[in-house]
Amino acid sequence: MLTFGYFFLAIFTETIIFSMKKIIFLVFVTFFSRSFAQDIAISSFASGFNTPVEIANAGDNRLFVVELTGSIKLVNADGTVNPENFLTMPPNTVLTGAERGFLGLAFHPQYATNGYFFVYYTRVPDGNIIVERRKVNPENPNIALDGDVLQILSISHPESAHNGGTLRFGPDGYLYIGIGDGWEPSTNAQDINVNLGKILRIDVNNSTESQPYSIPPGNPYVGVEGNDEIWALGLRNPWKYSFDRNTGDLWIADVGANAFEEINHVPSTQAGVNYGWICYEANSVVFECGQPVENYTFPMTSYAHVPNRCSIIGGYVYTGSEFPNLQNKYFFTDLCTNAVLFADVNTGEISSSAIFPGEDILYFTTLGQDVNGELYIASSFTGVVYKIVDLSLSRKGFSQTTAAIVPNPAAKDFHLKMGRAEFPLRVNIIDATGKELMKTQIASESAPVNIEQLQSGIYIVNVTDHSGATTTTKLAVTK
Repeated sequence: MLTFGYFFLAIFTETIIFSMKKIIFLVFVTFFSRSFAQDIAISSFASGFNTPVEIANAGDNRLFVVELTGSIKLVNADGTVNPENFLTMPPNTVLTGAERGFLGLAFHPQYATNGYFFVYYTRVPDGNIIVERRKVNPENPNIALDGDVLQILSISHPESAHNGGTLRFGPDGYLYIGIGDGWEPSTNAQDINVNLGKILRIDVNNSTESQPYSIPPGNPYVGVEGNDEIWALGLRNPWKYSFDRNTGDLWIADVGANAFEEINHVPSTQAGVNYGWICYEANSVVFECGQPVENYTFPMTSYAHVPNRCSIIGGYVYTGSEFPNLQNKYFFTDLCTNAVLFADVNTGEISSSAIFPGEDILYFTTLGQDVNGELYIASSFTGVVYKIVDLSLSRKGFSQTTAAIVPNPAAKDFHLKMGRAEFPLRVNIIDATGKELMKTQIASESAPVNIEQLQSGIYIVNVTDHSGATTTTKLAVTK
């Protein structure tokens, strides 16, 4: 896991480097809500990953986990990881170090029929940003073809930091590519004649060797000065962005310099948005760029570099159905915190889960969304993909009733009182860090679950019945 510390070394150190530059900031910050959402937790879903940096779905019930060094692992719906990688990049292809590596993955909207997916990495030996189209093996949906590779873009990048790396298909069917600015004090983000510090939008639906992409109608610099690929500008290092599955809105988490982290929110149809960097960091002046303030779109919300807050990790608006209380919230995290963060989509107010216990920082690097809109979060320290769960309301699945633990709190054992569950039940008990502590199976409600091995504390109980329906609830253990 040491590779992760190296991967984000620049993010940890650039705060110090940048603060040495005599830049005056106008202080403006949205403070975190003091009321922690104690019922937001993480539940271990899949493990064994080496520096996971992206989680994607291909329109089915699988998840695909990108590892920094150049591989994609396939995770099945039950959390098992296939022993053979979906993709392993050829040796001496991916340049790693600092923030370089194998960074992005997106599946074509018609992946089920055309088999195309797109990857984003920094290339050996020059560090160029490469976007490629690749293809699944038509004879085996669990592995990609070694060949059938089409380079879509190659972009020169001057430094090892601020590479961006997120790929997303928008609701319009076009491919969006988020690229960092090349590290400060560069003015690349405001230069419309370079692609650094931008989100690009291109059409890859009819790609060929001679024309790997075309420019969609509506890109703001078509026919005027500026690169045709540019969709939005003024970004420092967008890690990461996503489209709301219900509204199509674009949410961008842009990593700050020495003071603020920001979240931007605009309609996906809004072209030519200037998010302000390097003139502004969040709402604070960095350089006087000489442009009217109305030229910039300021973040929906931002937060300061207080203890345990250093580098935003963007995520998703919750659109799932398992946890209705999570609706209307944008979920994200921060590299330096052991918590899940979320912002109200209407007010921008930021709240936090309770801090997950443990002496070590989990180093969350990415969030992911499955085909049903349920959310996941990956730790580079543990190599685990966790599911984000709401303990205040368990999943529908056992009729209208959720699991009831009797007694609760419990000391030695408890019984599960269910709705119309199909026995036997598989019971997994997980601590607040997502570590699975015990698992068992019970044949009926009268069968006790022995917990004498557990220490006093609060635990997550995941229950799966014979039909595959699941529910999650909370257990208090007292000794």
